Amino acid sequence: MSENPHICRSCGSDALKPIISLGDQPLANALRTEKDLPIPQKKYPLELVFCPNCSLVQITETVNPEELFSEYLYFSSYSDTMLRHAQSLSARITEKYHLSNDSLVIEIASNDGYLLQYFKKGGIPVLGIDPAKNIVKVAEEKGIPTKCAFFNLETARELRNEGKTGDILLGLNVLAHLADLSGFIEGVKILLKENGTAVFEVPYVRDMITRNEFDTIYHEHLYYYSLISLRNLFKNHNLEIVDAEQVPVHGGSLRVFVQHHKASIHPSTRLESLLAEEYEVGLDKLRYYEEFGREVTHLKADTLTLLAELKSRGKTIVAYGAAAKGSTLLNYYGITKETIDYIGDRSPYKQGKYLPGTQIPIVSPDTIAETKPDYIFILPWNLKDEIMDQLKYIKGWGGHYIIPIPRIQVI
Repeated sequence: MSENPHICRSCGSDALKPIISLGDQPLANALRTEKDLPIPQKKYPLELVFCPNCSLVQITETVNPEELFSEYLYFSSYSDTMLRHAQSLSARITEKYHLSNDSLVIEIASNDGYLLQYFKKGGIPVLGIDPAKNIVKVAEEKGIPTKCAFFNLETARELRNEGKTGDILLGLNVLAHLADLSGFIEGVKILLKENGTAVFEVPYVRDMITRNEFDTIYHEHLYYYSLISLRNLFKNHNLEIVDAEQVPVHGGSLRVFVQHHKASIHPSTRLESLLAEEYEVGLDKLRYYEEFGREVTHLKADTLTLLAELKSRGKTIVAYGAAAKGSTLLNYYGITKETIDYIGDRSPYKQGKYLPGTQIPIVSPDTIAETKPDYIFILPWNLKDEIMDQLKYIKGWGGHYIIPIPRIQVI
């Protein structure tokens, strides 16, 4: 890992090109308590750049992983959408790779066991790896064996020496978070059985750009992948993507299937087709990303105009979902508790705290029924259907929803 913010973390090139700056921002998941509020919160630059050499889109700032992940407040099990996604993926992988009680499924960044629980229910041995002590405790209470550690070369060697290697290695939304990208991929290589398959999901940079999803940019997300950049990354470590597909979760993700490189491997036609499409639209060229910055600037202006107009008419506005993407959006827009009264969130770990930078209080969603706001600003817009179904009772007083991405929309 280079300490130079102007060096590509994948290929080492120093020719990085700027795409957009979202200013100095606090860490998106660094929720505040009431006693924290008078203390100035540390902020870091949030700047997106493109590497012309390997096509990887990334941010410039690397925050210490211990600061980001040792205590973590995102519990995947609080999202019905993520649970359905996990159940579907586990069933598909079990069938595709003929998993049995002789197999081992290892998940890196396994969170609270929301995915591994479905393999376990099918009688398949599992092992989770996650650095957040509070989340590991929850997973183990569910009966999911979980190693509390950052996954790196050392962790991989330790597990291999214990005889634990994976028939299936899973990494959902972890490849974006790695300060030491090279060490992580080498660890995958060590921990994956000779004929095993690693399955990774990453937010897809093409969807981020075309749908104006700038709020998925935050300090935990160091990288924003295309299939081209992923293939370059794995190829550097003698690993090969053998299949790929787009999936709708998290506002648009890319799922790749990776194996040890062998001359006999033939990549799928679906993979070849996706790669050809990326080259055709120009995901390997800077100009593809340049318009994104201009679009985001216009979106900010449109949103602030709408909110100012609603407030001038005496309307009450609250938000739903204290997600990391909400922190990026509200801090970039400069929206505070002067505009949004509070944020409702189902997670008891977040209730009673305040969103970073904005100081907006986070409360139980029950508060919405009690206060009957005119407008609810849905911050995790990727879960809007689930959230609107949960909050359908707001029709009783004529409440409306505000959806911020890809265009500001009132429903």
